[in-house]
Amino acid sequence: MISTQSTHKRKRWANPLPWTLILLSSRLLHKWKSKFLSYLFDAPGMYLGRGSVVHGADRIAFGRNFYVHGNLWLEAVTQYGGQMFEPSIQIGDNVSFSDGVHVTSIESIILGDGVLLGSRVYISDHNHGNYRGVDQSRPSEPPSLRQLGGGGQVIIEKNVWIGDNAVIVGPLVIGAGSVVAANAVVRKDIPPGTMVAGVPARAIKRFEESTGTWKSIDPNRR
Repeated sequence: MISTQSTHKRKRWANPLPWTLILLSSRLLHKWKSKFLSYLFDAPGMYLGRGSVVHGADRIAFGRNFYVHGNLWLEAVTQYGGQMFEPSIQIGDNVSFSDGVHVTSIESIILGDGVLLGSRVYISDHNHGNYRGVDQSRPSEPPSLRQLGGGGQVIIEKNVWIGDNAVIVGPLVIGAGSVVAANAVVRKDIPPGTMVAGVPARAIKRFEESTGTWKSIDPNRR
């Protein structure tokens, strides 16, 4: 037997009207916030989903219709541990980010028109520490205290699709129309119209204009 108290409680929670009103109010508030940010950043059509954080906006150029599902961490780092930087991030038109994307720059990152990023993609033009050349970082030094560097400019040309959990660290250029598979780690240039996968990423297919198909260049794949 269900008690009168539990029945009343169930009925109270079953009423969808209050929760619908709260949800609608939240969505309207967030929509107005996105419109304000669109005006502030001079980026018509911008939408930044909940939990998104932007640092160094004065060094970031946003294109039209920039869409972020949520939880973006976008930062142009001007100083870190006594180091000073002149970063630049350029985002083209009709660029879309899924959830949890992290883009960080101390030098230069360029995203062309129509770029699509999956969830939890990481793009950086630097590392915590230097691991090649002169004055390399030592294991005895805490990673958070190591100087930023050891990377280079990242250019992602138009209409590139980058899958979930991919990691991209410069210096490199990803050519127009290329595809980066989920979980790939990219550290080298990718020619236009090329599909890459793996750790480290390597080419598995290329698009053939003559046939209009993606042709495998890996005998173990179709």
